[in-house]
Amino acid sequence: MDIKVVSTTAAPAAIGPYSQGIQAGGLTFFSGQLGLDPATGKLAEGGVKAQAEQSLKNIAALLAAVGATASDIVKTTIFLVDIADFSAVNEVYGKFFDGAYPARSCVAVHQLPMNALVEIEVVVAK
Repeated sequence: MDIKVVSTTAAPAAIGPYSQGIQAGGLTFFSGQLGLDPATGKLAEGGVKAQAEQSLKNIAALLAAVGATASDIVKTTIFLVDIADFSAVNEVYGKFFDGAYPARSCVAVHQLPMNALVEIEVVVAK
């Protein structure tokens, strides 16, 4: 199987020993994206909605790097520090897609890197 590392400066660099994404077997697996501004390396200000919007902007940049769009996403996982933020994140998340929503999991976690409030990861078929 041919494996290719995905990397773009349009999304935040990895903050540990991992890749922004990996392409293998017709699928692309993107590492979870925090709401980090790639230019500053800081979390978006304005709470969970702002961080979710930035996370999805980062995902859009990764998608562009592999010639894909949101319609190519087949699975997402959302990690929330506070499950009470589920509706707020859903509001932002729903606007990212054109109605054909991918399969999804959403889980509450104790803590995220950099004290982020939300992290979103995706799997792309293209």
